[in-house]
Amino acid sequence: MQSLVGTGVALVTPFKKDFSVDTEALKKIVNFVIDGGVEYLVVLGTTAETATLTSDEQELVISTIIEANNGRLPLVLGVGGNNTYKVVEELKSRDFSKFSAILSVSPYYNKPTQEGIYQHFRAIAEASPVPVILYNVPGRTASNMLPSTVIRLANDFKNIIGIKEAAGDIVQAMKLIQNAPEGFLVISGDDMITLPMVLAGGSGVISVIGEGFPKQFSEMVRLGLQRKVDEAYQLHYLLADSIDMIFEQGNPAGIKEVFKTLGLSENTVRLPLVNVNQDLATRLENFTKKIS
Repeated sequence: MQSLVGTGVALVTPFKKDFSVDTEALKKIVNFVIDGGVEYLVVLGTTAETATLTSDEQELVISTIIEANNGRLPLVLGVGGNNTYKVVEELKSRDFSKFSAILSVSPYYNKPTQEGIYQHFRAIAEASPVPVILYNVPGRTASNMLPSTVIRLANDFKNIIGIKEAAGDIVQAMKLIQNAPEGFLVISGDDMITLPMVLAGGSGVISVIGEGFPKQFSEMVRLGLQRKVDEAYQLHYLLADSIDMIFEQGNPAGIKEVFKTLGLSENTVRLPLVNVNQDLATRLENFTKKIS
């Protein structure tokens, strides 16, 4: 899956001021990140506020991105949840012909054991018609998928091709990189430690900040993959403050402020998320104008 090495971006769902899905803004964002040099697009991830979208809205987002992308970059679709049966049913019924892989989050809220996580992803692997990227984000799921569980899954199911590792733990990431089977993608899910993970042997990132500043962030990842360390860290430190800022008051409220400054979309988010406060909005606006 060399097409998924480098920078993927977790696309937002832009909303109009009346909270309806803004398909024109979504098309602009797709073109913006493609022109910025990212390697692939992730559809209906956490950053898309998928939990607040109706089924019809989710289909609208999918069709809009497919149309705007027009076959230019690989697409990865978020298909996950804490009801294993429901996830399996979606995998059996959905058309995945436009997608290179799925991104499937570790079950949240239920707090399964490591064996429960293994059995959940076993069912997904057996049902999925496309390759599977695991997604470990214990800050959201309340349970950490341990490296031993990930390696077990990677060895047992050849269509489990990688993991988006977002525990924010570089030691855990290094254990995955060290012990994963050859070709298994260890993908950063934490923008701030993306470069150290890449330099340690990781395969890239599924990014939020890379959506706002695709040119600089995707170039940083490419330089890291090429082991051009000094040049890569120059770009890392150029963007580091913005990474802190976009997550300071919640995702995607921060990145949507960036898009507002760039003139790509409104900054509207749906409850239970709210807009960032004026202080942070001003800091993000000033940073974006300086970098852009």
